[in-house]
Amino acid sequence: MKFILTLLSALSPVLLLLFTVTSFASNQSIQSFNQAKKILEREVYPDNRKTLYCDASFSADKKVALPSGFSATKHKKRAARIEWEHIVPAENFGRAFKEWRVGDNQCVTSKGKTYKGRRCAEKINEQYRYLQADMFNLYPAIGAVNALRSNYNFTMLPTTPSSFGSCQMKIEQRKAEPPVIARGAISRTYLYMDATYEAFNMSKQQRQLMIAWDKMYPVEQWECTRTKKIAQLQKNNNDVVKSRCLAKGIW
Repeated sequence: MKFILTLLSALSPVLLLLFTVTSFASNQSIQSFNQAKKILEREVYPDNRKTLYCDASFSADKKVALPSGFSATKHKKRAARIEWEHIVPAENFGRAFKEWRVGDNQCVTSKGKTYKGRRCAEKINEQYRYLQADMFNLYPAIGAVNALRSNYNFTMLPTTPSSFGSCQMKIEQRKAEPPVIARGAISRTYLYMDATYEAFNMSKQQRQLMIAWDKMYPVEQWECTRTKKIAQLQKNNNDVVKSRCLAKGIW
């Protein structure tokens, strides 16, 4: 496996796409979502406090300086702070776990009511917790944007206006189109998650879109720097991003 990963990291981005079925080493260091958020805030983003979708600045205490022209018709209170967005929504991999789908005997409230879903999977299944806390899949977003995006898949919505004024994030009919500035990072996050975790598998249509975005919106320095930092903290590599950075000479 180590030989395969070394070989893949040296391949060109085009050749690497042929190997997206290969499993990469996964997060086995951090299983707390709350801990992952704190690490990102304190150790990954202190020198680059910008949100993914809207390029909005945020402070150490999570307060957002909203861009000029930004507007939110829903979740207005959440527009004042950043939240950590699962680029691949938790539900997209969570449903692979029995605890999410049907619950568990231990998932019972103090009043005796059973529950399932994310709360149960997080309580019972260690592998789910590692997956949920994978920092490569977490990006800062304005809270209102995170809330409205929900667990919707990404697509192109050419006739849909922006849902947030000057921030060109579009959401309509349970689908989302991210701004151009976010598409490259999103695509490589999806490709990483698909190559790393058996619990997540992209549809053919989603894979085609992510491969296209990966080619159209090449990696930039911050994405490479971010990936290096997370790899050191989480103790596993993101060979999708690393290969693109190596090919571009910015690793």
